[in-house]
Amino acid sequence: MITTFALAAALLVFIYLAASIKIVRQGYQYTIERFGRFTEVARPGLNFYPAFFYNVGRKINMMEQVVDIPGQEIITKDNAMVSVDGVVFFQVLDAAKAAYEVSELYVAIMQLATTNLRTVMGSMDLDETLSKRDEINARLLSVVDHATGSWGVKITRVELKDIRPPADIVNAMGRQMKAEREKRANILDAEGARASEILRAEGEKAGQILQAEGRREAAFRDAEAREREAEAEAKATQMVSEAISAGNPQALNYFIAQKYVEAVSGFATSPNAKTILFPVEATQLIGTLGGIGELARETFGNAPTVNDPTPTPRRRGPFEPTA
Repeated sequence: MITTFALAAALLVFIYLAASIKIVRQGYQYTIERFGRFTEVARPGLNFYPAFFYNVGRKINMMEQVVDIPGQEIITKDNAMVSVDGVVFFQVLDAAKAAYEVSELYVAIMQLATTNLRTVMGSMDLDETLSKRDEINARLLSVVDHATGSWGVKITRVELKDIRPPADIVNAMGRQMKAEREKRANILDAEGARASEILRAEGEKAGQILQAEGRREAAFRDAEAREREAEAEAKATQMVSEAISAGNPQALNYFIAQKYVEAVSGFATSPNAKTILFPVEATQLIGTLGGIGELARETFGNAPTVNDPTPTPRRRGPFEPTA
């Protein structure tokens, strides 16, 4: 009898101890109440709270969670109706406040985000709602996070999933985009044609300038060449005149013969001259060449050389007249 009573007592003690042990999973926190009043928060792991005196109040998920913002119709500042939906990410930082400061935490966050979404987008034009999504997200995050601070909740991110304008506005936006792109394409074509014409004109201008500079340089060099030629001609004439003044008339014959030969050479080298007609008698040319030979003989022929003391008889030229 005593043994049976001891076993029953041990079993009751075991059951009591087992009921007093509270195991909290990782990522969660439990609120502990004593006779219905919050006392403390049980952390993840093994916790011991005497049964019948303490009980678990709320099991709070401490991980980051997401709440959907259901799709809704919103009228913008310029009276355009758009359909919007989104999501709100949040995390509970204070389990006691999340458990006892608000009822239905998820519903409260969803309703708060929905009403503020209407307020924010209702103060903007349609173009702003479509182009400033990041600004809308930032304003919603600031407003909702400030409102939920007293609940022990931190709003980490607000994202609009979709903004859908009415079908007629979408068609008008498509036509506007097409017209804008055509306008940009026409402007680019005009700018390309303008740049092409400018480059072509600049090229022609540069070419004409280079040609003018070339003609100028050529004229300058031609003038310089004529000046040098005139100087040489004047010097030669002066030398001939000095020779004549010194009593040597053969210099004049040499000068005239040289000019005569140059003139005849010009006739002979002409590409269209197959037949040459001399305007003077050939005997004059022969006589002129004879004067040249006589001049050369007087200048070089009479001087005896060292290796050959006997003067060599001069050979008569083919055009030299016979004595």
